[in-house]
Amino acid sequence: MIGTLVATAFWAMLPAYVPNNAAVLAGGGRPIDGGREWHGARLLGDGKTWRGTAVGTLVGVLLALGLNALADPASAALGGDLPTFALPAAFALAFGAMCGDIGASFLKRRSGRERGAAFPGLDQLDFVVGALGLAFLVDTDWALAVFTPRVLAVVLVMTPLLHVVTNVGAYLLGVKNEPW
Repeated sequence: MIGTLVATAFWAMLPAYVPNNAAVLAGGGRPIDGGREWHGARLLGDGKTWRGTAVGTLVGVLLALGLNALADPASAALGGDLPTFALPAAFALAFGAMCGDIGASFLKRRSGRERGAAFPGLDQLDFVVGALGLAFLVDTDWALAVFTPRVLAVVLVMTPLLHVVTNVGAYLLGVKNEPW
């Protein structure tokens, strides 16, 4: 039962977990803030680009559609029901994750942190708040059915752990400049 709950939480969040990583790989291009500043600091910085946001969102949506194709055999192997993603929910999770990360960059710049600087708590959950917030707004019935209180609890515990493990791994592999 715990295994099924964790698998459901992980599966449901995959379209939100992957977009920011895809955005890094596709990065570059024109910054969203166009180089604008507010009170002497960039609004977002060079790390938030239109290309990264578009690619990250597209990858998240395509992943959700791929998961839909795998849901029945994966559910049978697991012995539980994994969710499928309606297109609005898939878009909301992926784009919401990107928006959550963009919002965190804005908050980091306002607090005087530079690009790549750690902001514990915010770094681990910004995209979760954005993804879930937009999913509940765009496809409320789907979000309520999938993100039960128990699934939400697992997401809130699991995500920071996954975030730390994947970032340290990427740092050790030389893909990231900092381990957070």
